[in-house]
Amino acid sequence: MKRIAFFPGSFDPISRGHEDIVLRALPLFDEIVVALGVNSSKSYMFSIDQRLEWIKNTFADYPQIKVVSYEGLTVKASEKHEANFILRGLRNSNDYEYEKSIALMNQEMAPNIETLYLNTAPKWAAISSTSIRDIIKNQGNTAPFLASGVQL
Repeated sequence: MKRIAFFPGSFDPISRGHEDIVLRALPLFDEIVVALGVNSSKSYMFSIDQRLEWIKNTFADYPQIKVVSYEGLTVKASEKHEANFILRGLRNSNDYEYEKSIALMNQEMAPNIETLYLNTAPKWAAISSTSIRDIIKNQGNTAPFLASGVQL
């Protein structure tokens, strides 16, 4: 059986931390599906098309990474893409508590899908898409924080 990981997020925008998690997870999986979740009740700074383009650019050199968008439950989208793992990155204990509650609900809905966590590398642990958007709004330099495929 292929080991396929589903890495969901809004990626508004995709950060160095996201990129690092995916690249560090590559040796663990046959394929990673980087999945842009679309939530119609959320407002985003960047369009879906722009975010998908940045994600595709970031991982263009890795044929084992697939980029998709989805709506609805993450476990349903994971099943659609035949993923048997959901991959999540953890920056701190708050992330862990939040992700743990989601993983427990996902496990109840889809017991065949296991959630795996990777700790964010220390140098990226302070980065969040929210803080990057704040830097953008205030016209600061985001280059050190954005994934390699992002061009503003």
